[in-house]
Amino acid sequence: MGETLAILIEVFFETLTFWWVIIPTIFLGLIVGGIPGFSAANTIIILMPLTLAMTLQTGLIFMVTLYCSSRMGAGIPAILVNIPGTAGAAATPLDGYPMAKQGKGQQALAISFVSSSIGGLLTTIIALATMPILARVGFYMHSVEMIVVMLFGISLIASIASKDMLKGLIAGFLGLMIGSIGTDVVYATPRATFGFLELYDGVPLIPALVGLFAVSEAFIIIEKKVIVARGGEVASGNWDSTFEGIRMALSRWWHIIWTSIIGLVIGVIPGAGASIASFVAYQQSRSFSKTPELYGTGHPEGLIAPESANNGVTSGTLVPLLVLGIPGGATAAIMLVVMQFHGVSFGPSLFENQPKVGYGMFMAMAVAYFLMLFTILPLSRYMSRVTTIPTIYLAPMIISFTLVGGFVPREYMFDMYLALGFGVLGYIARRTNYHVAAILIGIILGPLLERYFLLALKKSDGDILTLFSSNLGNVLWVGLVLSLILPIFFNWRRKQKGVAK
Repeated sequence: MGETLAILIEVFFETLTFWWVIIPTIFLGLIVGGIPGFSAANTIIILMPLTLAMTLQTGLIFMVTLYCSSRMGAGIPAILVNIPGTAGAAATPLDGYPMAKQGKGQQALAISFVSSSIGGLLTTIIALATMPILARVGFYMHSVEMIVVMLFGISLIASIASKDMLKGLIAGFLGLMIGSIGTDVVYATPRATFGFLELYDGVPLIPALVGLFAVSEAFIIIEKKVIVARGGEVASGNWDSTFEGIRMALSRWWHIIWTSIIGLVIGVIPGAGASIASFVAYQQSRSFSKTPELYGTGHPEGLIAPESANNGVTSGTLVPLLVLGIPGGATAAIMLVVMQFHGVSFGPSLFENQPKVGYGMFMAMAVAYFLMLFTILPLSRYMSRVTTIPTIYLAPMIISFTLVGGFVPREYMFDMYLALGFGVLGYIARRTNYHVAAILIGIILGPLLERYFLLALKKSDGDILTLFSSNLGNVLWVGLVLSLILPIFFNWRRKQKGVAK
């Protein structure tokens, strides 16, 4: 134990000497995360020759810092202009954007930055301390367990539908139907592709994301002079609003802790990802809140939950990579390639033979999140001014950047037209009071749910009872039922107490 502690201290101070790599990469990650379609993964791929030319330690610090900061950067446009930079930030606009429209963009950004930094830093420390235990999570999470995890996220549709049950469920089922487009999992038979080869792999996520949120929002805001709603006032770039946002986040420290841990656990599961973590965290946050009716109106806890969770995922994805050699996501897979190029061997022996590499990645993540608090927080007072730009200029810029973002992942012109199509769908949905977030949840989680469901049935020769054949799965089923029933029960009790008074 003493030897490990000595190594950690040595690695910590050694990592601090690479501030000249970390700080510029933080700002690069903010830009990358803020542009829809771009991510840490495709940026590292673009810069792969540079990464391979670096020393192993420098390259790993660069990749880890870019990964963390891009995750945080994705929340900036989600809050200010209702454009999630990545799928992991898809739940952020639910409460972040209403705050911006109320003239509280600066506070919202401060809440986001504090939640992301503390959530990422905390889960990195927890991952470092409990790595052997967390590494086993992936072994226990099979198709049955993953089905229940997906249902945790999809049940958010029911939460969104609480204001208008019929419209909420229609929007959710529409998303599930759109998500089923493509070739089916078992026989690879095309479904609803209308002859378009570009849809055989399913509906691409980024065009759907930017269309439903960004393009439709551009159509909406162009009808107004500025984003800020009538009666909302933007602070004049002073520090008071930033400190107010910091105070709002720190006063909810327990909320940051438990939602970030949700992200950490889901991040350990290969293939799960930040989008699932943010939806599950938001759903759980709303379900067990004493004021669930405030969610979706600019509630701080509705912003803290997804931002803490999707940054908690970052440390989680490193655990199966380093301990098992199994990448937890796309970015981790690219890190695997770079590390293999430098001759790194994975598994428990990594922490014995090359402890500075194994511990160094977590330490680089911890240092990056720590430095982000001091490098990014001051920017919130300037970033929030985006909401005051006249929409006659802002809307065309949003549409242009997001269409380019829709093109980048696959480089198909078809995806740009698809983004416009989803933009029209999103505009109609907003104008008729259907929630676009419910549609997006169905598009993201529907195909995943179908894949794991069919896999479970295939393993059990079509026996539906296999969904209840796992002890861990049954525990998760009970948790899912409780998370849906208890909020209704607590709400009933509050009403009964109100009547009694």
